[in-house]
Amino acid sequence: MILRQRAFAAGLMVLTLGLGACTNHARHNLKEMFWTSRELAPTTSDSTKDWTYRVGPGDSLNIFVWRNPELSTTVAVRPDGKFSTPLIKEFLAAGKTPPQLSIELEKELGEYVRDPLVTVIPSGFVGQYVDQVRVVGEASKPTAIPYKKHMTALDLMIQVGGLTDYAAGNRTVLVRYMGGKETEYRIRLDDLIRDGDFSANIDLQPGDILIVPQAWF
Repeated sequence: MILRQRAFAAGLMVLTLGLGACTNHARHNLKEMFWTSRELAPTTSDSTKDWTYRVGPGDSLNIFVWRNPELSTTVAVRPDGKFSTPLIKEFLAAGKTPPQLSIELEKELGEYVRDPLVTVIPSGFVGQYVDQVRVVGEASKPTAIPYKKHMTALDLMIQVGGLTDYAAGNRTVLVRYMGGKETEYRIRLDDLIRDGDFSANIDLQPGDILIVPQAWF
């Protein structure tokens, strides 16, 4: 009788261990399946090599009219993307490059000044919303930052003060819109910031969104 009980107990233990191993294996496979969809980090591309800064709401513009100091001024681009000068009541600036603005202002001022030569110099850069890079979630300072050419994930993390103590940096998701299609990538920010693994650094593009989740406890 005792031998039968011991045999039953041993068999039950083997069965339990087997089920546990199967469960752990299943969890491992599930984890692998979860990460596979985000394993490919965005590769460096030339898609931003011709990127040019475009004026956005909140920008400050220094307008210089050669040989006409009374027309030279500094204006702020309003939330509606427009600004006003003494001779121009309403002028749309948002979405245009500084050279485009210069040419268009020359045409506008041409009604009042002979052969005006205009130079537009932006300052206090904000840019268009579609060009801003955003960080949400467990960043020290979640915010939106004007995109700068050749900006990387490391540059962005420096701007936002890094990650919080509760961040799961290696599960960060980058959301990128290309050709009207949304694509997600997994970014290894923990490896980059805390371990100094620069292979985890990536080039950013205008409009990128980084979502930093909270760690699982």
